Amino acid sequence: MVPGLVLMRQRPGTAHGVMFMTLEDETGTANIIIWKDRAEAQRRIVIGVNAVACHGTLQREGEVIHVVMQRLEDITNMMRSIAVSEEEEGSVAPRLKARDFH
Repeated sequence: MVPGLVLMRQRPGTAHGVMFMTLEDETGTANIIIWKDRAEAQRRIVIGVNAVACHGTLQREGEVIHVVMQRLEDITNMMRSIAVSEEEEGSVAPRLKARDFH
């Protein structure tokens, strides 16, 4: 499982329906590969959330991490609860929006 904030989503016209998502956490970024049938099955999460946990097959090319997605999990509420806890303690949690290109 690879959790993170969604930095961007791409669905290039030349990719035959394959979608790409970039996630970021405190350790770096991961490129998520989403096959067309999986994207359609989890459309709400694929298109609409800003924090996900990606379950799938991990692949490495040197320092670059790719995950072939099997299932996505919406972790937005969990991230919000962390942000609320940090705000209550006096620290300010960043609010990020994904950059989506289709």
